[in-house]
Amino acid sequence: MVMERQVISADGFLKIVGSPEYGDRIVELVEGEIIEMPLPNGEHGEVLSLLAARIVSYVYANKLGRVATGDAGFVLERRPDGRDTVRGPDLAFISKAKAPAPLPSSLLEYAPDLAVEVISPSNEAADIHFKIRQFLAAGTALVWIVYPETRTVEVHTQAGATTLEADDMLSGGDVLPGFEVPVREIFPTP
Repeated sequence: MVMERQVISADGFLKIVGSPEYGDRIVELVEGEIIEMPLPNGEHGEVLSLLAARIVSYVYANKLGRVATGDAGFVLERRPDGRDTVRGPDLAFISKAKAPAPLPSSLLEYAPDLAVEVISPSNEAADIHFKIRQFLAAGTALVWIVYPETRTVEVHTQAGATTLEADDMLSGGDVLPGFEVPVREIFPTP
């Protein structure tokens, strides 16, 4: 007998992950299926903290919008067949135009303007590239993929991708006008 997988909508996902069974798990909804994400390691957390401190400070000082960490859920796609997608980037910037008030306690019904993923050893390249495509297709203008192991950052836009090394400047471009940080400064000093 062949068992059909249950398709879960974004609304159903929110109910399911609100249950005690999911209290200590990190999950995303990818085309109607719940996918469990690996627990990040210490290096991941430190790199994310260093980058988040810079972005949060810049965004709020310049009143540009909101910043979310901790895998806040963004509905990237609602499909008629219910195979919705909800992704939680490590860090997200949401412009003031999209979020003029504090973020709600529910799923966010739009793509972030900037999505940042810090790569851990357990991440698989195919999964990360699929996630990048989903963010860009949903309207995210800028995606940064941060690689602690190589101390590099991949910058993805609709126009393509570039890789930045330690001596390069990471720029917010049109998404975070005026924001720049040397790539080396988002990694802990040895």
